[in-house]
Amino acid sequence: MNSLTPTVADDLIAAVRRAARQEQFLEVVAPEEARARFARHIDLTPLPGECVVLAAALGRVLAGDVFAPIDVPPFDRAGVDGFAVRAADTNGATDAGPKRLTLNGEVVACGHQPALEVKPGTATTIATGGALPRGADTVVMIEHTELADGKGGPAIDLRRAAPPGQFVGFAGSDIARGECLLRQGTRITSREIGMLAACGIAQVDVVRRPKVAIMATGDELVTPGQPLPPAGIYDSNNAIVAAAVQEAGGEPLVLGAFRDDEAELAGALTRALDAADMVVLSGGTSKGAGDLSHRIMSRVKPGVIVHGVALKPGKPLCLAAAGDKPIVVLPGFPTSAIFTFHAFVAPIIRARAGLPPESAQTITATVSVRIPSELGRQEFVLVALVEGADGPVAFPTTKGSGSVTAFSQADGFLAIDALASSLDAGTDMPVTLIGAARMPDLVIMGSHDVALDVVLSALTRQGFSMRTIAIGSQGGVTAVSRGECDLAPVHLLDPSGAVYNKHLVTPGLSLVEGWQRMQGVVFREGDIRFAGKSAADAVKAALADPDCLMINRNAGAGTRVLIDRLLDGKRPPGHANQPRSHNAVAAAVAQRRADWGVAIEPVAAMYDLAFIPIAPEHYDFLLANDRKERPAVQAFLEALRDPAVRAGIVARGMRLADA
Repeated sequence: MNSLTPTVADDLIAAVRRAARQEQFLEVVAPEEARARFARHIDLTPLPGECVVLAAALGRVLAGDVFAPIDVPPFDRAGVDGFAVRAADTNGATDAGPKRLTLNGEVVACGHQPALEVKPGTATTIATGGALPRGADTVVMIEHTELADGKGGPAIDLRRAAPPGQFVGFAGSDIARGECLLRQGTRITSREIGMLAACGIAQVDVVRRPKVAIMATGDELVTPGQPLPPAGIYDSNNAIVAAAVQEAGGEPLVLGAFRDDEAELAGALTRALDAADMVVLSGGTSKGAGDLSHRIMSRVKPGVIVHGVALKPGKPLCLAAAGDKPIVVLPGFPTSAIFTFHAFVAPIIRARAGLPPESAQTITATVSVRIPSELGRQEFVLVALVEGADGPVAFPTTKGSGSVTAFSQADGFLAIDALASSLDAGTDMPVTLIGAARMPDLVIMGSHDVALDVVLSALTRQGFSMRTIAIGSQGGVTAVSRGECDLAPVHLLDPSGAVYNKHLVTPGLSLVEGWQRMQGVVFREGDIRFAGKSAADAVKAALADPDCLMINRNAGAGTRVLIDRLLDGKRPPGHANQPRSHNAVAAAVAQRRADWGVAIEPVAAMYDLAFIPIAPEHYDFLLANDRKERPAVQAFLEALRDPAVRAGIVARGMRLADA
């Protein structure tokens, strides 16, 4: 039982009154020893979760992983006001030789589904955020066009070519349906609120804030606002500690100031233990005969753990526990009280609230790649931080201004001077950190997979922080070779097309087996061009139908290598449409902006698409050998062998490599 019953309280009071001699400190110990002893007796795990509406989630900590129920954006959309066109129709356009396109008879505004297909030689007027019509694979800015009168009616003249995907935000390019949107332990700021709202999530499970009962003791204490008598002082400790509790992530319960009276103090402690997860007192910790707090603490079970710490200020600190509930008696002087609060109390509150330790505010990092900048304006670039061979490395985020995750996933930002046209790679720059950002324990760069979240969630529960940067298999090979990450997820065929990933091993890298995922042709149920066919015959049928629109994948992706082998040099309609994820492919097919593509089976199932298997691909990990002994890397390798993690990978539709 954590609280003091009336009988126990009476016994304590009687015992205190019988104590005629002056109490001494039990033992003055080093701060590290004090923390270690205290930790052995109290509960430092996050409190259970509670469901709150999104408006009440600010500042709270997620009690579990949150998975995206939809794609964001949910469709391919325009990033500028302009015209949706086929990139092939813009080839060769110059000021001297503009390309003329006939305007289709609709304007695609936000919230309106396009009705007309963009045929060769045509264009559709589209607003920023509008859904890309079928047939279009790029958007040209209105500033780069001129209205014209064509033979078939209104037209536009283009004076520059547009590459495929220009000013297009592909479905799922920001958030992919089924991915781990936010991980357990994430502190919710306005950035995370935006991510949750963008996915239509109205309420979340968050860690309950620890309730901290706050008391001050001393005959001299006077409540602020009351007249100050001779020898009295205003009670500032309750206000200071209550504010500090809130800053640390707790919920303060201020019980007030109490006289140096055994019965009054014992009763207050009983009420505090009943109402709160933790009790913090200030005053009554020194060795004088009139100081009662530490003597009352010594009668609870397990009682006083530490009384006296080798700190200046803060030596009289008393650490106790009732059951597994912490009781901390801070020194009475405000400076000593707040010093010892931040050293001993705040970490407990943060741990119980699910918060990470506090971190520094700035860091110097080396810029990883050249960053172009617009002359005439100071530019702030959001960056993710990873530990390189010679110190922190800053990677600029690649998501555009329409993204709701770019700011959330950045660790900080750097500033480029208004007179600079670029920031060269290799430049050391100060990075202003966002919130409580800190260098991750594990960095993974390469291809993303939904089952990877299962492994990373297991590491999160162990207290490791991670940075994942999805740059494709080829990008991952480059990053791990340069020492910019610990692991690179890859799925690349060797030049013969027979073996996955083994050809990537070098003297500095080793290969860790992951799992297999089935690649295949995805299409809408009931499409007779594909139903009942093998993958080879399905692709042959698609190539034979000029109205059959494919959706491709980006160069450098492992799936693109497979697609190129299937097409054998052919470039069917839609070939230039090259999103960067399986989700974007499936979304385009499901939403009838394309008729077929290649994606993995779990994603096809998420979008209720039909699936024709092609071949299993191996999703493995290139490991930097000189990082193998790092604790987070070892934890990752152990997680791959953990039965619960392996079961989670299988549940995501994957096949274990050794199964």
